[in-house]
Amino acid sequence: MKLAVRILGSDAAPPVVFLGSLGSTIDMWGPQVEVLDGELRVLLMDHRGHGATDTPPGPYTIADLGGDVLETLDDLGIERVHLVGLSLGAMTAMWLAAEHPERVAGTMLLSTSAFIPDAGWEDRAATVRQRGMDAIATMVVSRWLTPRWSEAHPDARDRLAAMVASIDPEGYANCCGAIASMDLRPQLAGIDVPCVVVVGRDDPNTPPEHSEVIAAGIPAASLELIDGAHFCNWDNAAVVNDIIRRHVRA
Repeated sequence: MKLAVRILGSDAAPPVVFLGSLGSTIDMWGPQVEVLDGELRVLLMDHRGHGATDTPPGPYTIADLGGDVLETLDDLGIERVHLVGLSLGAMTAMWLAAEHPERVAGTMLLSTSAFIPDAGWEDRAATVRQRGMDAIATMVVSRWLTPRWSEAHPDARDRLAAMVASIDPEGYANCCGAIASMDLRPQLAGIDVPCVVVVGRDDPNTPPEHSEVIAAGIPAASLELIDGAHFCNWDNAAVVNDIIRRHVRA
């Protein structure tokens, strides 16, 4: 299926696809868009069941999410892109780099994991199906940001909580299932595109040891440990933006 997409920047600039986390819309890339819009061709995509993209019947897999990206790029007539993904978006980017390297110029994997077993995905899916996204929005955002940054930026914290609350519960639940069934570890060694793995020191969702596994498994990967939590693109936006610039221009 084709994804809802917003395209910014010049057609002459390198195309960079931004793929967001579980429970997000393209608005999660605000700190990047406001800086990089004039430098790159930015393609912001909502996953299936998120934001402005439709919610097809489940279950979903990471391969389904990757296939959606390919179909969307085909529809746009774009052959090869850089991928910037965070959490679920980075899982999708890993699958694309492993399965369709001819479409990927490079990957930047933020705050992610190749395998997250026993993380309560079924319980979380059941919660949102029964009680709606409001039941988890505050909890989710509390794990995205460091307490210090969150307290210093209450308006941003509240915007992110409203974003989570806006997600289709069925789309969210089906993407929980995609993560629960995912194991990308066997595919890491086959990723042969430039890759930088970035993780915040205080990420409680996908802590640094998850990124260390990815960086060790991908032959051409480098690892950057930075200050921040799961949404390091918010609480350490300047550093993340600089890494994106360096990676795309390399």
